[in-house]
Amino acid sequence: SSTSQKHRDFVAEPMGDKPVGSLAGIGDVLGRKLEEKGFDKAYVVLGQFLVLRKDEELFREWLKETCGANAKQSRDCSGCLREWCDAFL
Repeated sequence: SSTSQKHRDFVAEPMGDKPVGSLAGIGDVLGRKLEEKGFDKAYVVLGQFLVLRKDEELFREWLKETCGANAKQSRDCSGCLREWCDAFL
C-alpha cells in the first residue's frame, strides 16, 4: 500500500519532540483536539499505542473516540506508528 510523504517523513527518523500533527492522518483539526486532551506530542500518542500493546484495532477505536478520527485517518496514524515501532523499537 502506498504511504503519504508525511508518513515517510515521520518513519524516516527518531521521533524526538515532534508535534502531534506530524503523525500521518493527523491534520490541524484532529491535532488540536488531541492537544486539548493532553496528547500534544507525537510521542504521547505513541505511548497510547504502546499501552494498547500495538493493537491497531484498539488504537483506531481510541483515536476515533478521543478526537473523532475517521477510518482513513485512524488507519494512516496507526500504520505510521506501527512502522515507526518496527524501525526504532
